[in-house]
Amino acid sequence: MAAPALQQPSYLLSNLKADWSNKPFQQRCHELVKIIDDYPAKELHAIFPWLVESVFGSPDGILSGWNLRFLQARSNEYNIVMDILHPSGSMMKLVYKLQAEEYKYEFPVNFLPGPIKLSIQTGVLPDCPLFHNKIQFPMSGLLLLNPFEYYMFHFASSLIAPKNYPPGQHGSCSESAYFVLVDTYLKYFLPTEGNVPPSPFSDNRGSVAAPAPRSPSVPYVGYGGHSNSLLKRHITHQPSVNADPTAQEIWRSETLLQVFVEMWLHHYSLEMYQKLQSPQEPFLPSEEHVLVVRLLVKHLHGFSNSLKQESTPSSPSAHSHSSPLEELKRVVVQRFVQQKLYVFLQHCFGHWPLDASFRAVLETWLSYIQPWRYTGEKSNAQADGQNRTVPDKWASFVQENLLMYTKLFQSFLNRAMRTDLVNAKNALMVFRVAKVFAQPNLADMIQNGEQLFLEPEHAILQRQNRVFLTPSHGGSFLSSRQPMGTDSVFKVKSHVYSLEGQDCQYKLMFGPDLRQTMLKLIQIIAQARQTAKRISDHSTEMAANNSFLSWFGVGSSDLNNTFTGGEMDEMGEGVKKTHEFLDKALDYLCQIFRLNAGQLSQLIVNVASAENDRGSKQLPDCIPSENGLLLTDLGRLQIINGLRRFEIEYQGDPELQPIRSYENAFLVRLLFQISSFINARLGEHMEALCSRQDVLGRVGRHYLMSSSVMAEQPRKSPMMRQMSDRQHRARLSLRGLASYRTLLLLLLLYMLLALLSFGGLSSTGLILVVSFLYEVLLNILTKKQKTK
Repeated sequence: MAAPALQQPSYLLSNLKADWSNKPFQQRCHELVKIIDDYPAKELHAIFPWLVESVFGSPDGILSGWNLRFLQARSNEYNIVMDILHPSGSMMKLVYKLQAEEYKYEFPVNFLPGPIKLSIQTGVLPDCPLFHNKIQFPMSGLLLLNPFEYYMFHFASSLIAPKNYPPGQHGSCSESAYFVLVDTYLKYFLPTEGNVPPSPFSDNRGSVAAPAPRSPSVPYVGYGGHSNSLLKRHITHQPSVNADPTAQEIWRSETLLQVFVEMWLHHYSLEMYQKLQSPQEPFLPSEEHVLVVRLLVKHLHGFSNSLKQESTPSSPSAHSHSSPLEELKRVVVQRFVQQKLYVFLQHCFGHWPLDASFRAVLETWLSYIQPWRYTGEKSNAQADGQNRTVPDKWASFVQENLLMYTKLFQSFLNRAMRTDLVNAKNALMVFRVAKVFAQPNLADMIQNGEQLFLEPEHAILQRQNRVFLTPSHGGSFLSSRQPMGTDSVFKVKSHVYSLEGQDCQYKLMFGPDLRQTMLKLIQIIAQARQTAKRISDHSTEMAANNSFLSWFGVGSSDLNNTFTGGEMDEMGEGVKKTHEFLDKALDYLCQIFRLNAGQLSQLIVNVASAENDRGSKQLPDCIPSENGLLLTDLGRLQIINGLRRFEIEYQGDPELQPIRSYENAFLVRLLFQISSFINARLGEHMEALCSRQDVLGRVGRHYLMSSSVMAEQPRKSPMMRQMSDRQHRARLSLRGLASYRTLLLLLLLYMLLALLSFGGLSSTGLILVVSFLYEVLLNILTKKQKTK
């Protein structure tokens, strides 16, 4: 390319666009790095919006960019992409160059999450300070962002943008370039050790320009409301050149965090949740989205727990001289994440499909409520298989996040009772939750938190009108910290009322209502264990029947048996895991709710006796209607948990069933054509034979009317009514000869007869004569037994 001084911005952009479509990826990236290094900010300014969309894709999903969500480490482009997008790489160097010149870029409001977009479009300033001083009134539909904000908004929005999975690209989302970049950005801008590295590019004033300050926010008064900003004074007030370098650079950490939280979590408004209303723009996150949120939660716990010990005391003097980064660690989880994550998880618990993919949501929740797992301390508590005791110092966290433990636990119970617990993956989720809540000391902390919430109102009325200290009231510049006199009762009530509203009816986790729900779940678990045992016994029996000896005619030849031996083995292994998970879950639930062994044994005995009384083949609970039987809610639960089922059988023409794995496809089709030809030519003669009442008639009915047996079976499902009046004509079926087992048996018979000097034709005749005589003899004996 020509020297930078000779290029015009428009020509540079046109040249880049042409190269983007014509040159190989590696060459394009090499030239891009050189352009960023050589060109001044004035000329790079024109290519920045196009370049960001070319890398991350457009927020509407039309442009896919570099497909970071699907780019795996085994790809040739992976290392090149990671080098360019690294926090100290070329793209971030471009950001810092433009940041120093204070350029602004437009981001459409339409691509923001629903609650934020609605707030801006109705002329209300969003609570988050990230959007302050970036919105133009009257509304233009655009945010004015600095280069760093613009870069991070596009990076975050690429996770939620609608995209199609590229064909031929498969791999774990936790190993994708996007997931690794999120982890890298979090570790770089929110470090658990040391400070945020300074910008690699500095302007003449000594630092990259931070965003302009915003006005102080409204004070947070009393409990029952929620803070209208995450940080009470924007941490990015323009520092002086001689200020602490950490104070100059902390604005990047805050910006990145707020962008991630707003773009990934703020899809449901707290007000809509409290009014039990559905969002105007329904949004259900993908499994990948939830896994990235879990990564964010885990890192923020580690970031918060890295707070220096000398900074942890709550007295103002203890943190008056703390660095901005330490102040951020102090409030990051409660102020940034708690509210939005709570509503996010509540929506997922209520709307996620009842399948194993819910594990991503579950583990995100369990990661949040266990901050003690991310302290960096090594523990051998798991070596002996025992749960680690939760230290007493976490009692305040449990109290300030009480709903995360109690309300979401109740939501999980509602899901678990509607889930197929015979499935090993679903049983594992119940086991995981029970194990977490059974950690020694945790249940006591939760119960103590609930007791604090039940404290009478008059005990804290004198505290209700206290105002949290804010910048305008002489408080910390980073957050509104509680007054020293505020006790635990105030904190718990503030937490509950701010998230659930002043009129909420709190249901105790250890109250009588939830205890009854828990006893129902234990019964369902016990029923699932019984069902798992029955399936395990059945799979063992079927595996034995499908052994090598079954090829000699010992096994079942039922065409409705759709499970192969390998599938039976896999099912058996899954059922064994189910039994193990449910057994341990029962033990943990008894520990949490203090059920003794006698109570548990009685519940299990009741379930076992009820199961025996009902019988395993009884229909699910139904009510009669004009169109047949209709399932009740109880019947649906019985089917979901494998307690009862309809006998589902093939209702169509047996000759037209799908070709089985134990059949030869060519022979099935060939024999069908032969039998159809014979039936068309000799159908009337076969009907006459089957209508006879002598031995020949009975033999004919056995061979020529086997398909009519279906019509004589009792109606076991509503669909049987549609089949009851169907006429079944006498016909010959040769499909049984296409079975590999039958072919092997015939081959062995022919080999045996060949050893006895029988020819092929005589062997065939002998086999037919013996089969006919066997059937005649069997019918004679059967008739004699009936006449006795």
